[in-house]
Amino acid sequence: MNAPLKLTDRKRQAIVEAAIAEFRSTGFESTSMDKIAATAGVSKRTVYNHFPSKDELFAQILHELWTSIAAMPPPPYDPAAPLRVQLLDLLGKKMEMLQDGYFLDLARVAIAEAIHSPERAQEMVARLSVKEEAVTAWLRAAQADGKLTKADPVLASQMLQGNLKTFAFWPQVTLNQPPLDAETQRKVVDATVDMFLAYANATE
Repeated sequence: MNAPLKLTDRKRQAIVEAAIAEFRSTGFESTSMDKIAATAGVSKRTVYNHFPSKDELFAQILHELWTSIAAMPPPPYDPAAPLRVQLLDLLGKKMEMLQDGYFLDLARVAIAEAIHSPERAQEMVARLSVKEEAVTAWLRAAQADGKLTKADPVLASQMLQGNLKTFAFWPQVTLNQPPLDAETQRKVVDATVDMFLAYANATE
């Protein structure tokens, strides 16, 4: 059971959540620290005590986006387990993260600002690229084990994750569609795994 947040931590989180809401609503440049303070229900001084600038607030949003991804590392490759079972677990965890409401809010803000100011998102892109490598490493291990006879690990990683994002990330981020229901999530994961294994000439 998690310990309750201290008042100062609750205020800090309220400020971050207010910034996310305001950045989504009016954009980074048009959002003022006064507006963030009002939305958070704190004084402007409190906002500046936690975050001396909007840039630092945005950096915190990117940090939380990165942390939420890093908190769900893919399971290691298991040569004793069936490939399909492992892939279902791997992509199931990825799907769970992609459809988390708070994660989607963070991603919307980060991506919108990246479009307007690419330099602000350079660190995020670099970090996410490193994180994507974890799936590639899993695929390399399966290939080294002789289970994937026709699959470039980097390309395969992009294919697997890209297919999930087509249904369970980009529509929610760009079109504000609701997250997929549990049954649709399962169907997308199942179809992605089956198509990939057929493409990759997988052997058990």
